[in-house]
Amino acid sequence: MTTPIEIDVWQGEIAELEVDALVVGASESLFMTGGQAASVKRRGGPEIERAAVQQGPIPPGSVIVTSGGRLAAPYVIHAVAVGHDRIADPDRILAAVRAAFAVAEPLQLRRIAIGLLGAEHGAFTPEDAATALVAAVEAAAPGTPIDSVVIATAHPNETHAVGEALARHHAAAR
Repeated sequence: MTTPIEIDVWQGEIAELEVDALVVGASESLFMTGGQAASVKRRGGPEIERAAVQQGPIPPGSVIVTSGGRLAAPYVIHAVAVGHDRIADPDRILAAVRAAFAVAEPLQLRRIAIGLLGAEHGAFTPEDAATALVAAVEAAAPGTPIDSVVIATAHPNETHAVGEALARHHAAAR
């Protein structure tokens, strides 16, 4: 039997978290200009963005990995959940989360923090992004070494949306 993954919600700058890896929303070009990605670049150093851009561009549903620079987290996983077309597609969030979790084994990741993918570009409302992200984390976790995920939010409305999505998910699982 698979142990359920522990999912916590934390409001603040994702770059402050001490986890094995940070998963931040990215554009296809991988420049870290807004939202949580900008916070990661500001705290971790511009070398994170340089390393990301050298690996791009990548399509929606994909990820690349860079070092964490000066961050406590040794890795940053740049996940493209929304493309330049700004289409709000929950399947892209699922694909990006699956891709992020797929690197867990080779990198020996057990605890990760993940931003509210899809909300960073305004394609999804916080509620829709939270619903898609919680479902994606639950679907992608089995079979990976990840046992704990912190969903990092930047604003109270996002925190509330994730809390509600978790409550709905747990109620449906009963």
